[in-house]
Amino acid sequence: MRFAWLGSGSRGNAALVEADGRCVLIDCGLGPKAVEGRLARLGRTPQDIEAILVTHEHSDHIGGVAPLAARHGIRVMATPGTARGFRQGPPPRLEYINPHETFACGALEITPMPVPHDAREPCQFVLSDGAMRLGIVTDLGKVTAHVIASLRGCDAIALECNHDVAMLAAGPYSAALKRRVGGDLGHLSNDQAAGLLGALDMARLRHVIALHLSAINNSPELAQAALAGVLGCPPGEVAVAEQQAGLDWRAL
Repeated sequence: MRFAWLGSGSRGNAALVEADGRCVLIDCGLGPKAVEGRLARLGRTPQDIEAILVTHEHSDHIGGVAPLAARHGIRVMATPGTARGFRQGPPPRLEYINPHETFACGALEITPMPVPHDAREPCQFVLSDGAMRLGIVTDLGKVTAHVIASLRGCDAIALECNHDVAMLAAGPYSAALKRRVGGDLGHLSNDQAAGLLGALDMARLRHVIALHLSAINNSPELAQAALAGVLGCPPGEVAVAEQQAGLDWRAL
């Protein structure tokens, strides 16, 4: 199993996970042409995608799903609540998932985990090829016991580090937006992400990726330092998925 990011941030998110030669795309907040170009950069095409898994209906995660799916005949998997967020109607090959039940997609076993976020029925995912486990968790306002339990035993964790608390407080956002981002249905701060990582058994961890960094209220250096402090490693060993460059393939 291996994984990569086409992009991560408020202008569009998309992760690619491959097992046995087939891929799933997790979210697609990028337009079809951008996706096709970034897939090519990773040596893949839309024809390699088994399905698109959608975490929730916010535009930076769902905005490109229906156009890409319609253009290439890709099936889409989402919770019923998330599926109601397709503004132009659902894609042709839409399948509902239960956020409390594990399901198979190609060679991958996928376990959804409901998360607290200001969306209709949001969930994040743990993916496994039977030997390795990858946990991906972004867009949640607080860490829950269920999230911690779901991420136990992962070999790689990709974790939201949306903002630095001090930068958010001093930054240009309105008071209402600051409350939303920093609230229990918003996004994880660097400190919250570090706290989540510290609550896990890290014996099997081979990769830690910082995701969904705010371009205004955070920096890669601050996110890396927060997670590295828990891991006891140099900050450079924590990878960052970037908005434009994404993240190149990492193997498990």
